[in-house]
Amino acid sequence: MAADDAEETAAEVMAKAAELLQKIASPFISFVFESIPIVINVAQSSYNFYKRLPTNYIHFLIGTIMCFFGGIYPTVFAAIEAAEHGGLTTVRKALKDVSEEILIIVEESKKDDATDEDKDGVNDVKQISGKALMKRKLKLVLTKMDPNKVNAAIQSIYKVWMSVLAVLTIKFARTIALALSISDFVKKFVNRFILPIIRGATPPEYKKWVPVISDWCCKSIGISIAWKVQSVISAFASSMAGGLIISRALLVI
Repeated sequence: MAADDAEETAAEVMAKAAELLQKIASPFISFVFESIPIVINVAQSSYNFYKRLPTNYIHFLIGTIMCFFGGIYPTVFAAIEAAEHGGLTTVRKALKDVSEEILIIVEESKKDDATDEDKDGVNDVKQISGKALMKRKLKLVLTKMDPNKVNAAIQSIYKVWMSVLAVLTIKFARTIALALSISDFVKKFVNRFILPIIRGATPPEYKKWVPVISDWCCKSIGISIAWKVQSVISAFASSMAGGLIISRALLVI
C-alpha cells in the first residue's frame, strides 16, 4: 500500500509539473524572443560607441588602470591577459556570428507567431499547448539556424575559455603550493614554541581542539602571505604591461 501511495503521489507531482510547464512555456518563450534582440542591440550599440572613441586615449586609460591597479585584482588581469593571448579577436567574431544567427531566429519566430494556416482569425501559436509550442519553436531553431556557423563560433569561444582556465590553474597552483610551504614552515615554529604554552593554558576537555585550530591558523597565515606575494608579482607584471601601453599611446597622442 505504501508503494502504491508513493507512486500515486509521484504521478500527481509529475502531472502538476507538466501542467505548470505548459502554463509558463508560452510567456517564457515570448519573453526570451522579445528580450534577446534588445540585449544584442544594446551590446552592439555599446561596442560601436567604443569603436568611435579616440583609440589612443582609450589605450592610455587602459594602460593607466593596468599600471596602477594590476596588483589589486590580479585574477581579473590574469584572465584578461590569457584571453588576449588565447584569441580574443576570434571571440568577438564568434559572438557576432552567434548574434546574427539569433536575430535570424527571432525574425523567423515573429513570422511564425503571425501565421494563421487554418484561416480562423486566430494565430496558430495561440491555439496550441505549451508542449506543442516548445516543439514548434525547437523545430524552427533547428531548420533556420546555420549549424556550421554556430559550431565554429562555439569552438572559438571554448578555445579561449579553456586557455583562460589553463593559465589561471597553472598560475595560481604555484600560489597554492607556496601557501602550503609557508604554512608547513610556520607550523613547525608554532608546534615548537607556541603550542606547548597554549596547551598548558587550555582546559583538558578542549585540548583536542588545539592542534586543529593551530593547523587552521598556520594555513591561513600561509595563504595570506602567498597571496600577497602573488599580488606583488602580478602588480609588477601588470605595471610593466600598462606602462608599455601608456608609452605607445603617448607617442601617438
